[in-house]
Amino acid sequence: MKVAGYNLGCKVNKYELDAILSDFEKDGFEVVNFDEVSDVYVVSTCAVTQLAEKKSRKYINRTKKMNPNAITVALGCYIQKEFNDNNKLIDDELLKNIDIFLGTKEKSKVLDLVKEELNTKERMVRTYDVTKLKEYENQKLIKCYDMTRAYVKIQDGCNNFCSYCIIPYVRGRERSRELSDIMEEINTLSNKGIKEVVLTGIEVASYGKDLDNISLIDVIEEVSKTSIERIRLSSLEQGIITEEFLERLSKVDKFCPHFHLSLQSGCDATLARMNRKYNTEKYFEKVELIRKYYPLAAITTDIIVGFPEETDEEYKMSKAFASKVAFSDIHIFPYSVRTGTVAATKKQVPLLTKELRAKDLQRTKYELIKNFEDKNIGDIKEVLIEQVVNINNKDYYVGHSKNFIKVLMEYDEEKELTNRIVKVRLKESLKEEMLGEILWED
Repeated sequence: MKVAGYNLGCKVNKYELDAILSDFEKDGFEVVNFDEVSDVYVVSTCAVTQLAEKKSRKYINRTKKMNPNAITVALGCYIQKEFNDNNKLIDDELLKNIDIFLGTKEKSKVLDLVKEELNTKERMVRTYDVTKLKEYENQKLIKCYDMTRAYVKIQDGCNNFCSYCIIPYVRGRERSRELSDIMEEINTLSNKGIKEVVLTGIEVASYGKDLDNISLIDVIEEVSKTSIERIRLSSLEQGIITEEFLERLSKVDKFCPHFHLSLQSGCDATLARMNRKYNTEKYFEKVELIRKYYPLAAITTDIIVGFPEETDEEYKMSKAFASKVAFSDIHIFPYSVRTGTVAATKKQVPLLTKELRAKDLQRTKYELIKNFEDKNIGDIKEVLIEQVVNINNKDYYVGHSKNFIKVLMEYDEEKELTNRIVKVRLKESLKEEMLGEILWED
Protein backbone atom coordinates (compact mmCIF):
# COMPACT_ATOMS: atom_id res chain seq x y z
CA MET A 1 0.00 0.00 0.00
CA LYS A 2 1.02 3.62 -0.54
CA VAL A 3 1.07 6.58 1.85
CA ALA A 4 1.60 10.29 1.11
CA GLY A 5 1.97 13.24 3.44
CA TYR A 6 1.73 17.01 3.18
CA ASN A 7 2.96 19.54 5.73
CA LEU A 8 1.44 23.02 5.99
CA GLY A 9 3.14 24.19 9.12
CA CYS A 10 6.39 24.81 10.90
CA LYS A 11 9.56 22.75 11.33
CA VAL A 12 7.91 20.91 14.22
CA ASN A 13 5.10 19.84 11.90
CA LYS A 14 7.70 18.76 9.37
CA TYR A 15 9.41 16.55 11.94
CA GLU A 16 6.13 15.02 13.13
CA LEU A 17 5.01 14.21 9.60
CA ASP A 18 8.37 12.67 8.68
CA ALA A 19 8.20 10.54 11.84
CA ILE A 20 4.71 9.36 10.86
CA LEU A 21 5.87 8.50 7.33
CA SER A 22 8.84 6.69 8.85
CA ASP A 23 6.42 4.50 10.82
CA PHE A 24 4.51 3.64 7.65
CA GLU A 25 7.65 2.89 5.67
CA LYS A 26 8.99 0.67 8.43
CA ASP A 27 5.69 -1.23 8.31
CA GLY A 28 6.01 -1.89 4.58
CA PHE A 29 4.10 1.02 3.06
CA GLU A 30 5.56 2.82 0.05
CA VAL A 31 5.97 6.55 0.69
CA VAL A 32 5.01 8.53 -2.43
CA ASN A 33 4.67 12.20 -3.36
CA PHE A 34 1.47 13.89 -2.26
CA ASP A 35 0.31 14.53 -5.82
CA GLU A 36 0.33 10.79 -6.59
CA VAL A 37 -2.59 8.40 -6.13
CA SER A 38 -2.20 6.91 -2.68
CA ASP A 39 -4.08 4.60 -0.32
CA VAL A 40 -3.47 6.86 2.68
CA TYR A 41 -3.01 10.63 2.86
CA VAL A 42 -1.75 12.38 6.00
CA VAL A 43 -2.22 16.16 6.10
CA SER A 44 -0.37 18.02 8.86
CA THR A 45 -2.36 21.23 9.33
CA CYS A 46 -1.47 24.69 10.64
CA ALA A 47 -3.48 27.37 12.49
CA VAL A 48 -0.96 30.17 12.83
CA THR A 49 -2.82 32.38 10.29
CA GLN A 50 -6.12 32.40 8.40
CA LEU A 51 -4.17 31.67 5.21
CA ALA A 52 -2.62 28.57 6.81
CA GLU A 53 -6.09 27.33 7.75
CA LYS A 54 -7.35 27.95 4.21
CA LYS A 55 -4.46 25.96 2.75
CA SER A 56 -5.07 23.17 5.27
CA ARG A 57 -8.67 22.83 4.06
CA LYS A 58 -7.53 22.94 0.44
CA TYR A 59 -5.10 20.04 0.78
CA ILE A 60 -7.49 17.96 2.85
CA ASN A 61 -10.18 18.33 0.19
CA ARG A 62 -7.68 17.53 -2.56
CA THR A 63 -7.07 14.01 -1.20
CA LYS A 64 -10.50 12.65 -2.10
CA LYS A 65 -10.25 14.14 -5.58
CA MET A 66 -7.04 12.16 -6.13
CA ASN A 67 -8.47 8.95 -4.68
CA PRO A 68 -12.08 8.89 -3.35
CA ASN A 69 -11.37 5.57 -1.63
CA ALA A 70 -8.24 6.70 0.21
CA ILE A 71 -8.05 7.08 3.96
CA THR A 72 -7.45 10.75 4.81
CA VAL A 73 -5.85 11.59 8.15
CA ALA A 74 -6.05 15.24 9.20
CA LEU A 75 -4.06 16.25 12.24
CA GLY A 76 -2.24 19.16 13.82
CA CYS A 77 -2.96 22.65 15.07
CA TYR A 78 -5.89 23.59 12.79
CA ILE A 79 -7.77 20.40 13.66
CA GLN A 80 -7.05 20.95 17.37
CA LYS A 81 -8.27 24.56 17.11
CA GLU A 82 -11.56 23.40 15.60
CA PHE A 83 -11.99 20.91 18.44
CA ASN A 84 -11.30 23.67 20.96
CA ASP A 85 -13.81 26.08 19.39
CA ASN A 86 -16.63 23.70 18.55
CA ASN A 87 -15.77 20.18 19.75
CA LYS A 88 -16.38 19.25 16.12
CA LEU A 89 -15.46 20.38 12.64
CA ILE A 90 -18.18 22.77 11.48
CA ASP A 91 -17.17 22.69 7.81
CA ASP A 92 -19.45 19.99 6.35
CA GLU A 93 -17.44 19.79 3.11
CA LEU A 94 -14.27 19.23 5.10
CA LEU A 95 -15.99 16.79 7.44
CA LYS A 96 -16.89 14.33 4.71
CA ASN A 97 -13.33 14.31 3.37
CA ILE A 98 -11.64 13.26 6.62
CA ASP A 99 -11.59 9.71 7.94
CA ILE A 100 -9.36 10.16 10.98
CA PHE A 101 -9.32 13.39 13.01
CA LEU A 102 -6.39 14.05 15.34
CA GLY A 103 -5.28 17.23 17.03
CA THR A 104 -1.79 17.71 18.41
CA LYS A 105 -1.67 14.50 20.46
CA GLU A 106 -1.34 10.78 19.55
CA LYS A 107 0.64 11.43 16.38
CA SER A 108 2.75 8.42 17.28
CA LYS A 109 -0.40 6.29 16.88
CA VAL A 110 -1.35 7.29 13.33
CA LEU A 111 -0.22 4.00 11.77
CA ASP A 112 -2.23 1.97 14.30
CA LEU A 113 -5.30 4.15 13.76
CA VAL A 114 -5.07 3.72 9.99
CA LYS A 115 -4.87 -0.06 10.37
CA GLU A 116 -7.94 0.07 12.62
CA GLU A 117 -9.74 2.22 10.05
CA LEU A 118 -8.92 -0.31 7.31
CA ASN A 119 -10.69 -2.97 9.35
CA THR A 120 -13.68 -1.04 10.73
CA LYS A 121 -14.33 1.60 8.02
CA GLU A 122 -15.64 3.87 10.78
CA ARG A 123 -14.66 7.53 11.05
CA MET A 124 -12.45 8.25 14.06
CA VAL A 125 -12.45 11.50 16.00
CA ARG A 126 -9.91 11.81 18.82
CA THR A 127 -10.47 14.82 21.05
CA TYR A 128 -8.62 15.88 24.19
CA ASP A 129 -7.79 18.85 26.41
CA VAL A 130 -4.23 19.88 25.49
CA THR A 131 -3.97 22.10 28.58
CA LYS A 132 -3.67 18.90 30.61
CA LEU A 133 -0.75 17.50 28.61
CA LYS A 134 2.27 17.17 30.89
CA GLU A 135 4.47 14.59 29.19
CA TYR A 136 6.34 14.83 25.90
CA GLU A 137 4.96 12.45 23.28
CA ASN A 138 7.84 10.58 21.70
CA GLN A 139 8.02 9.88 17.99
CA LYS A 140 10.84 8.08 16.20
CA LEU A 141 12.34 9.57 13.04
CA ILE A 142 14.39 7.13 10.98
CA LYS A 143 14.40 9.07 7.74
CA CYS A 144 13.79 12.63 6.54
CA TYR A 145 11.82 13.26 3.38
CA ASP A 146 12.24 15.98 0.72
CA MET A 147 15.61 17.36 1.89
CA THR A 148 19.08 16.50 3.13
CA ARG A 149 18.86 18.19 6.54
CA ALA A 150 16.80 16.54 9.26
CA TYR A 151 14.62 18.33 11.80
CA VAL A 152 14.84 16.78 15.25
CA LYS A 153 12.06 17.77 17.61
CA ILE A 154 13.23 18.15 21.20
CA GLN A 155 10.41 20.19 22.77
CA ASP A 156 6.68 20.87 22.47
CA GLY A 157 4.23 23.45 23.81
CA CYS A 158 4.54 27.10 24.86
CA ASN A 159 3.91 29.06 28.07
CA ASN A 160 4.33 32.58 26.65
CA PHE A 161 0.72 33.45 25.72
CA CYS A 162 1.54 36.32 23.39
CA SER A 163 -1.67 38.25 22.81
CA TYR A 164 -1.88 37.37 19.09
CA CYS A 165 -0.95 33.68 19.22
CA ILE A 166 -3.19 30.61 19.23
CA ILE A 167 -0.34 28.09 19.64
CA PRO A 168 -0.42 27.66 23.47
CA TYR A 169 -4.11 26.80 23.15
CA VAL A 170 -3.55 24.10 20.52
CA ARG A 171 -0.15 22.74 21.61
CA GLY A 172 -0.46 22.96 25.38
CA ARG A 173 2.24 23.80 27.89
CA GLU A 174 6.00 23.37 27.52
CA ARG A 175 7.27 19.79 27.57
CA SER A 176 10.83 18.60 26.90
CA ARG A 177 12.11 15.38 25.35
CA GLU A 178 14.52 13.22 27.32
CA LEU A 179 18.13 13.62 26.20
CA SER A 180 18.60 9.86 25.78
CA ASP A 181 15.75 9.76 23.23
CA ILE A 182 17.20 12.72 21.36
CA MET A 183 20.63 11.13 21.15
CA GLU A 184 19.26 7.78 20.01
CA GLU A 185 17.47 9.51 17.13
CA ILE A 186 20.50 11.65 16.23
CA ASN A 187 22.68 8.54 15.99
CA THR A 188 20.09 6.78 13.83
CA LEU A 189 19.99 9.72 11.42
CA SER A 190 23.78 9.93 11.34
CA ASN A 191 23.96 6.24 10.43
CA LYS A 192 21.53 6.95 7.60
CA GLY A 193 23.98 9.51 6.14
CA ILE A 194 22.39 12.73 7.43
CA LYS A 195 25.03 15.42 7.85
CA GLU A 196 22.97 18.29 9.24
CA VAL A 197 20.29 18.42 11.93
CA VAL A 198 18.05 21.26 13.09
CA LEU A 199 17.05 21.09 16.76
CA THR A 200 13.48 22.29 16.80
CA GLY A 201 10.47 22.78 19.03
CA ILE A 202 7.53 25.11 19.55
CA GLU A 203 9.64 27.11 22.03
CA VAL A 204 13.00 25.38 21.74
CA ALA A 205 14.77 27.93 23.98
CA SER A 206 12.66 26.67 26.91
CA TYR A 207 14.10 23.16 26.59
CA GLY A 208 14.79 21.56 29.95
CA LYS A 209 12.70 23.84 32.17
CA ASP A 210 10.56 20.83 33.08
CA LEU A 211 13.56 18.52 33.47
CA ASP A 212 16.38 18.40 36.01
CA ASN A 213 19.69 20.19 35.46
CA ILE A 214 19.63 20.38 31.65
CA SER A 215 19.13 23.12 29.06
CA LEU A 216 19.39 23.67 25.32
CA ILE A 217 23.15 24.25 25.34
CA ASP A 218 23.66 20.86 27.02
CA VAL A 219 21.81 19.19 24.15
CA ILE A 220 23.87 21.04 21.56
CA GLU A 221 27.12 19.99 23.22
CA GLU A 222 26.03 16.34 23.38
CA VAL A 223 24.94 16.30 19.72
CA SER A 224 28.32 17.77 18.76
CA LYS A 225 30.00 14.62 20.10
CA THR A 226 28.26 12.45 17.47
CA SER A 227 29.28 12.05 13.83
CA ILE A 228 26.66 14.62 12.74
CA GLU A 229 28.63 17.35 10.95
CA ARG A 230 26.39 20.42 11.30
CA ILE A 231 23.97 21.57 14.00
CA ARG A 232 21.32 24.26 13.54
CA LEU A 233 18.68 25.75 15.81
CA SER A 234 15.13 26.71 14.92
CA SER A 235 13.46 29.93 16.09
CA LEU A 236 14.69 31.26 19.44
CA GLU A 237 13.31 33.67 22.01
CA GLN A 238 15.84 36.39 22.85
CA GLY A 239 15.98 35.48 26.54
CA ILE A 240 18.27 32.52 25.93
CA ILE A 241 20.99 34.75 24.47
CA THR A 242 23.44 35.29 27.33
CA GLU A 243 27.20 35.59 27.63
CA GLU A 244 27.42 32.10 29.14
CA PHE A 245 25.24 30.54 26.41
CA LEU A 246 27.24 32.10 23.58
CA GLU A 247 30.60 31.37 25.19
CA ARG A 248 29.76 27.67 25.39
CA LEU A 249 28.16 27.70 21.95
CA SER A 250 31.23 29.29 20.36
CA LYS A 251 33.25 26.23 21.38
CA VAL A 252 30.97 23.95 19.32
CA ASP A 253 32.66 23.87 15.91
CA LYS A 254 29.72 22.07 14.32
CA PHE A 255 27.25 24.82 15.20
CA CYS A 256 25.94 26.81 12.23
CA PRO A 257 25.78 30.53 13.17
CA HIS A 258 22.22 31.29 12.13
CA PHE A 259 19.97 32.80 14.81
CA HIS A 260 16.29 33.16 14.00
CA LEU A 261 15.58 35.57 16.84
CA SER A 262 11.87 36.24 17.14
CA LEU A 263 11.08 40.00 17.19
CA GLN A 264 7.46 40.52 15.94
CA SER A 265 7.70 44.34 16.19
CA GLY A 266 10.39 46.98 16.46
CA CYS A 267 8.13 49.33 18.43
CA ASP A 268 8.03 49.12 22.23
CA ALA A 269 4.37 50.12 22.51
CA THR A 270 3.39 47.37 20.07
CA LEU A 271 5.57 44.83 21.86
CA ALA A 272 3.77 45.65 25.11
CA ARG A 273 0.36 45.09 23.47
CA MET A 274 1.70 41.80 22.08
CA ASN A 275 2.64 40.71 25.62
CA ARG A 276 6.24 40.11 24.52
CA LYS A 277 8.76 39.83 27.35
CA TYR A 278 11.31 42.44 26.15
CA ASN A 279 11.70 45.85 24.57
CA THR A 280 13.77 46.96 21.60
CA GLU A 281 16.72 48.06 23.75
CA LYS A 282 16.96 44.63 25.37
CA TYR A 283 16.55 42.90 22.01
CA PHE A 284 19.32 44.97 20.42
CA GLU A 285 21.67 44.11 23.30
CA LYS A 286 21.15 40.43 22.46
CA VAL A 287 21.93 41.06 18.78
CA GLU A 288 25.14 42.88 19.69
CA LEU A 289 26.11 40.02 21.98
CA ILE A 290 25.64 37.50 19.15
CA ARG A 291 27.83 39.57 16.83
CA LYS A 292 30.52 39.76 19.48
CA TYR A 293 30.97 36.01 19.10
CA TYR A 294 29.79 35.61 15.48
CA PRO A 295 30.45 38.78 13.43
CA LEU A 296 28.96 37.29 10.25
CA ALA A 297 26.13 35.31 11.83
CA ALA A 298 22.84 35.28 9.97
CA ILE A 299 20.26 36.95 12.21
CA THR A 300 16.76 36.49 10.82
CA THR A 301 13.38 37.27 12.35
CA ASP A 302 9.60 37.47 12.07
CA ILE A 303 7.76 40.80 11.99
CA ILE A 304 4.00 41.27 12.15
CA VAL A 305 2.62 44.35 10.38
CA GLY A 306 -0.80 45.82 11.06
CA PHE A 307 -1.06 44.51 14.61
CA PRO A 308 -4.25 45.81 16.30
CA GLU A 309 -4.02 49.54 17.06
CA GLU A 310 -0.67 49.88 15.26
CA THR A 311 -0.36 53.47 14.04
CA ASP A 312 1.62 54.68 11.03
CA GLU A 313 4.23 56.08 13.40
CA GLU A 314 4.53 52.77 15.26
CA TYR A 315 4.96 50.91 11.98
CA LYS A 316 7.70 53.33 10.89
CA MET A 317 9.48 52.77 14.22
CA SER A 318 9.30 49.01 13.66
CA LYS A 319 10.75 49.30 10.16
CA ALA A 320 13.53 51.62 11.33
CA PHE A 321 14.48 49.18 14.07
CA ALA A 322 14.71 46.34 11.53
CA SER A 323 17.21 48.41 9.57
CA LYS A 324 19.14 49.23 12.74
CA VAL A 325 19.47 45.54 13.60
CA ALA A 326 20.50 44.81 9.99
CA PHE A 327 18.74 41.46 9.77
CA SER A 328 19.93 39.06 7.10
CA ASP A 329 16.29 38.20 6.31
CA ILE A 330 12.80 39.00 7.59
CA HIS A 331 9.68 36.85 7.47
CA ILE A 332 6.82 39.34 7.12
CA PHE A 333 3.30 38.55 8.34
CA PRO A 334 0.27 40.83 8.01
CA TYR A 335 -1.58 40.38 11.31
CA SER A 336 -4.15 37.58 11.17
CA VAL A 337 -7.01 37.48 13.65
CA ARG A 338 -6.93 34.37 15.85
CA THR A 339 -10.27 33.88 17.60
CA GLY A 340 -9.78 33.26 21.31
CA THR A 341 -6.72 35.48 21.69
CA VAL A 342 -6.59 38.87 23.40
CA ALA A 343 -5.52 40.69 20.22
CA ALA A 344 -8.65 39.50 18.39
CA THR A 345 -10.77 41.69 20.69
CA LYS A 346 -8.84 44.89 19.95
CA LYS A 347 -9.40 47.54 17.27
CA GLN A 348 -8.24 46.08 13.97
CA VAL A 349 -6.08 47.77 11.33
CA PRO A 350 -7.73 47.88 7.87
CA LEU A 351 -6.70 45.08 5.50
CA LEU A 352 -5.42 47.51 2.84
CA THR A 353 -3.19 49.22 5.42
CA LYS A 354 -1.72 45.87 6.46
CA GLU A 355 -1.04 44.95 2.83
CA LEU A 356 0.64 48.29 2.09
CA ARG A 357 2.85 48.00 5.16
CA ALA A 358 3.83 44.46 4.22
CA LYS A 359 4.84 45.59 0.72
CA ASP A 360 6.79 48.52 2.13
CA LEU A 361 8.66 46.33 4.62
CA GLN A 362 9.36 43.87 1.83
CA ARG A 363 11.54 46.51 0.14
CA THR A 364 13.54 46.93 3.34
CA LYS A 365 13.86 43.15 3.63
CA TYR A 366 15.53 42.84 0.21
CA GLU A 367 17.87 45.74 0.95
CA LEU A 368 18.97 44.00 4.14
CA ILE A 369 19.42 40.64 2.40
CA LYS A 370 21.70 42.25 -0.19
CA ASN A 371 23.66 44.15 2.44
CA PHE A 372 24.30 40.93 4.35
CA GLU A 373 25.24 38.97 1.23
CA ASP A 374 27.61 41.72 0.07
CA LYS A 375 29.53 41.36 3.33
CA ASN A 376 30.20 37.73 2.42
CA ILE A 377 31.40 38.25 -1.18
CA GLY A 378 34.82 36.72 -1.69
CA ASP A 379 34.61 34.53 1.40
CA ILE A 380 35.17 30.78 1.19
CA LYS A 381 32.32 28.88 2.83
CA GLU A 382 31.48 25.26 3.44
CA VAL A 383 28.20 24.55 1.64
CA LEU A 384 26.00 21.49 2.06
CA ILE A 385 24.62 20.59 -1.38
CA GLU A 386 20.90 19.86 -1.04
CA GLN A 387 19.59 19.44 -4.58
CA VAL A 388 19.93 20.33 -8.26
CA VAL A 389 17.54 22.92 -9.72
CA ASN A 390 16.96 24.28 -13.22
CA ILE A 391 16.88 28.07 -13.57
CA ASN A 392 16.36 29.62 -17.03
CA ASN A 393 17.26 26.27 -18.67
CA LYS A 394 20.50 25.94 -16.73
CA ASP A 395 21.17 23.45 -13.93
CA TYR A 396 22.67 24.51 -10.60
CA TYR A 397 23.63 22.81 -7.38
CA VAL A 398 21.80 24.47 -4.48
CA GLY A 399 22.89 24.45 -0.85
CA HIS A 400 23.40 26.57 2.24
CA SER A 401 26.50 27.89 3.96
CA LYS A 402 26.84 27.50 7.72
CA ASN A 403 25.55 31.06 8.17
CA PHE A 404 22.51 30.13 6.07
CA ILE A 405 23.25 31.83 2.79
CA LYS A 406 21.51 30.05 -0.04
CA VAL A 407 24.13 29.41 -2.74
CA LEU A 408 23.79 28.52 -6.44
CA MET A 409 26.77 26.71 -8.01
CA GLU A 410 27.39 25.59 -11.58
CA TYR A 411 26.25 21.99 -12.09
CA ASP A 412 28.56 19.26 -13.34
CA GLU A 413 26.62 16.20 -14.51
CA GLU A 414 29.65 14.00 -13.91
CA LYS A 415 29.77 14.83 -10.21
CA GLU A 416 27.12 13.63 -7.73
CA LEU A 417 27.36 16.13 -4.91
CA THR A 418 23.96 15.91 -3.22
CA ASN A 419 24.38 15.65 0.56
CA ARG A 420 28.07 16.51 0.32
CA ILE A 421 29.81 19.47 1.94
CA VAL A 422 32.04 21.39 -0.46
CA LYS A 423 34.15 24.54 -0.24
CA VAL A 424 32.71 27.43 -2.23
CA ARG A 425 33.88 30.97 -2.94
CA LEU A 426 30.94 33.39 -2.85
CA LYS A 427 31.05 35.59 -5.95
CA GLU A 428 27.85 37.57 -6.43
CA SER A 429 24.75 38.62 -4.54
CA LEU A 430 21.46 37.78 -6.26
CA LYS A 431 17.97 38.67 -4.99
CA GLU A 432 17.61 35.99 -2.30
CA GLU A 433 20.69 33.85 -2.84
CA MET A 434 24.31 34.10 -3.91
CA LEU A 435 26.29 32.74 -6.82
CA GLY A 436 29.24 30.64 -5.76
CA GLU A 437 32.19 28.84 -7.32
CA ILE A 438 33.03 25.34 -6.08
CA LEU A 439 36.72 25.00 -5.23
CA TRP A 440 37.42 21.54 -6.57
CA GLU A 441 40.03 19.54 -4.75
CA ASP A 442 42.81 18.05 -6.86
